[in-house]
Amino acid sequence: MTATLAEVVRLLDRRYPPRTAESWDRVGLVAGDPAQPVRKVLFAVDPVATVVEEALDWGADLIVTHHPLLLRGVHTVAATEFKGALVHRLILAGCALYTAHTNADAATDGVADQLADLLGLVDSRPLVPEEADAAVGLGRVGELDPPLSLRALAERVAAVLPATAQGIRYAGPDDGLVRTVAVLGGSGDSLFDQVRASGADAYVTSDLRHHPASELRERAEFEGGTPYLIDTAHFASEWPWLPGAERALIDDLAAHGTTVETRVSTRRTDPWTGRVPSPSEGPTP
Repeated sequence: MTATLAEVVRLLDRRYPPRTAESWDRVGLVAGDPAQPVRKVLFAVDPVATVVEEALDWGADLIVTHHPLLLRGVHTVAATEFKGALVHRLILAGCALYTAHTNADAATDGVADQLADLLGLVDSRPLVPEEADAAVGLGRVGELDPPLSLRALAERVAAVLPATAQGIRYAGPDDGLVRTVAVLGGSGDSLFDQVRASGADAYVTSDLRHHPASELRERAEFEGGTPYLIDTAHFASEWPWLPGAERALIDDLAAHGTTVETRVSTRRTDPWTGRVPSPSEGPTP
């Protein structure tokens, strides 16, 4: 049996309840006819042109992305501008678009859980639990068994995440001992207070800015040395959710007697394309 888009959306909404999305977020069905059949589903981090091209070349009926296409208000979806052009291409090809963003961040087996599992954390719990359900929420905090040095943990992060031009940056001593780790896929410096309160020895996240990171490390050195920081590319920290979301949809549809062909996008949509490493001996700042 073939599922309809309405049935697939219902299952996705059950996995990633829209009510758990942040108030500023825009999640759910972006384009598509609820009555249309869904035989092929492509999973990707970003709803960008190269992903749409991949989906249409493959004949996908639905793209499930983590990041929204229409997060902020728009006044036109005319094909004369880049977002409107993508919407037109999707509609003309009969391909739907669905977004699970901060609701997928918070969900059980969502973005944070998949990242924590990939790094080998045990006994993980939400970094910022929901009031209504302490089992879900933003980020995760878990334990390394056995503990690792900060350098070894950064090397593990680099080994398990998709390669990007940025690579992995870290702040703290190479031999700093890490037992408890907090993780958050995507931009994470807004949760520094919660990371400190969690007792984490290291925090793995993305998009760390100079001033917040500098102040956190200065305060940490003053108070005892931790938490250390590990900074990844935004795309890389959220990509691990895709294979898990793919498996979950296959299982959920199978439980209802329907099947679907799925694929995780092979396109790297991190916006940075190159990096020039600093020379070993550069100018003195």
